[in-house]
Amino acid sequence: MRNFRFAFVIAAAVLIGTTWLAVRRVSAASGNSANLLPETRQELASARAATARYHNIEEALADGYVQASPDIPGEGFHYVNFSSVDCAFNSEEPEVLHYAFVPNENRLQLVGVEYVVPLACGPAPEGFTGDADEWEQEVGGPPVWSLNAWIWRNNPDGVFAPLNYLVP
Repeated sequence: MRNFRFAFVIAAAVLIGTTWLAVRRVSAASGNSANLLPETRQELASARAATARYHNIEEALADGYVQASPDIPGEGFHYVNFSSVDCAFNSEEPEVLHYAFVPNENRLQLVGVEYVVPLACGPAPEGFTGDADEWEQEVGGPPVWSLNAWIWRNNPDGVFAPLNYLVP
């Protein structure tokens, strides 16, 4: 029942999408690729390897991800695996996949991932090695910590920036 409540709250917030407001930055670092520690780069490579199969959206659907938002500028479509939302951070198991629509190919393209941890679990997770990741406490939606990682589409603002303006 508790997981269902977390799933419901997350779904509601994702649908609100652009009204989410970040009230607290846990890290002021940019997450610029040039500034990342070697350990962080390795963790991001592991996340890419673990999510590569999700370039085929049918694989994501088969693994329990469901569409939970419309197309949100700077983020794309959110596909959430509600059963994976818990108090643990695992770089190889993101709770959310971000997809952008590719009009000339009439398909969705995987552009990034998002990690979600309920606020009830405590302070923001340690996350990736170093201090480049930017966990946000969301308001106006689910009571969660969230962290985007733009591992499949470059982001001039940094791999951990909340929005990617290259995602239409």
